[in-house]
Amino acid sequence: MSSYRQHLYHIVFRTKDSRFTINYDNSGHLYGYIGGVIRNKESHLYRINGIENHIHILTDINPIIAPVDFVREIKVSSSKWIKQSGFFPSFNGWSEGYASLTCSYRDIENLKNYIIRQREHHRKKTFEEELKLLLEESGVKIDERYFP
Repeated sequence: MSSYRQHLYHIVFRTKDSRFTINYDNSGHLYGYIGGVIRNKESHLYRINGIENHIHILTDINPIIAPVDFVREIKVSSSKWIKQSGFFPSFNGWSEGYASLTCSYRDIENLKNYIIRQREHHRKKTFEEELKLLLEESGVKIDERYFP
C-alpha cells in the first residue's frame, strides 16, 4: 500500500517592525520567487498574497520537512533575494516570528479566496487585528507581548 498525506498549512509572516516595504507593483516577483523555493522543497503552493507589511502562504508541506525549517528557508532565502533584486529598496528583513496554522482540505477554497482578497481585508483591519482573529479562530493562545 502507498503512503498518503496532506499537510496543509496557512503561514503568515510580516516584515521587520511591520514596515510597509513590499510594494504592490513588484510583489508578484517576490511571490514567484517564494513559489520556486516551495517547489524546490517538493511542496505545493496553493496561494500566496499579502500587502506591504506581511505575506500569507497556503501550502502543502513535504512531510520530511519540519514546518519551522520550511518557514526559515523561505524567510532567509527570500530576504537575500529581495536585497539583491532591488525591487524593494526599503526592505530591512522579516520579523522573527510567524504563524503556522494547520488547515483542513475542505477549507482550501475559502482559504485561497481569503488570501487573494488581502487588499480588501486591510481596508478595514490592521495586520495585528487580522492575525489575532486568525489565531483565536484556530484556538491558539495569544501572547500580548507581541501585539503593540
